[in-house]
Amino acid sequence: MREVAEHVAALAREGRLLAEAARSAGPGASVPTCPDWKVADLLLHTAGVHRWAADIVSRALSEPEYDDSYFRSGPRDERVVDEYVEAHSALCTALAAAPAGLSCFTFLPAPSDLAFWARRQCHEASIHRADADAAAGIATSYEPKHAADGIDELLTCFVPRPRSRLRSEKPWSMAVTTTDTGDAWTVAVSSEPPVTTQGADAAAECTVSGTASDLYLLLWNRRRSDGMVIEGDPGLLAQWTEQVAVRWG
Repeated sequence: MREVAEHVAALAREGRLLAEAARSAGPGASVPTCPDWKVADLLLHTAGVHRWAADIVSRALSEPEYDDSYFRSGPRDERVVDEYVEAHSALCTALAAAPAGLSCFTFLPAPSDLAFWARRQCHEASIHRADADAAAGIATSYEPKHAADGIDELLTCFVPRPRSRLRSEKPWSMAVTTTDTGDAWTVAVSSEPPVTTQGADAAAECTVSGTASDLYLLLWNRRRSDGMVIEGDPGLLAQWTEQVAVRWG
C-alpha cells in the first residue's frame, strides 16, 4: 500500500485535474459515466464528500456526522468549480496537518485511520476525475502505480464487505492481472460475501488482463472492456458490471 504522503499528493493532483476537466466541460454538460448527473451535480457531490471527510479528520470524530451542509446545493454556474476547488483544498490541508496517530471514524480496513482517509479520498477524486473527463471528452489515463492501488482498494476493501451485492448461487471466480505493474488478484464469488486473494488463480472461470489504468476504470465501471484480454466466461465480467456498485454505508 502507498504511503499517506503519496496518497495526499495524488489527491492534490487528481482533484486539480478533475477541476480542470469540469471547467472545460462546463457545469451544464452531461456526465456520460453517471447518466443522471450534470457536471454541476458531480462537483457538488464530490465537494460534499471532501468536506465531510475533512471534518472527520480535522475534528477527529469517532462517529460521522450527517449534515446537509456538507452537500449544500451551492451554485450551478461556473462558480461550482470554485466550490469544488475550495472543498478539495481544505481536505488536502486537513490530511497534511493530521497527526500520524489520528483516531477517528473509518469504514474500510487500513493500516491507520489517517491512511484510510488519505487513500479513500485520493480515489474518490480520482474516479470522479474520470467522470469529469468523460463530460469534457478527455481520455482518462492514470499513473500505473496509482491505478493498481485503486484496484486493490476496490477488490480487497469494498467488494468483500457484507453489504456487497456481488453474489451468485453458483460459485465462480474472476482473476484480474495488470500487464504493466505485475499485480494480480482473484475474487471468489458465492452466495456469501466475496473473498479476494492476492495473485491470479489459474483455475478462475474468468481472467481479465490489461494495463492498471484500464482495469481501474473497467472495474469501477468507468469504461468498457475493449482492448482488454478476457479469458474464460465473459458473462462473469458482465455480472460484475451489473452487481458492483460502491456505497460506503
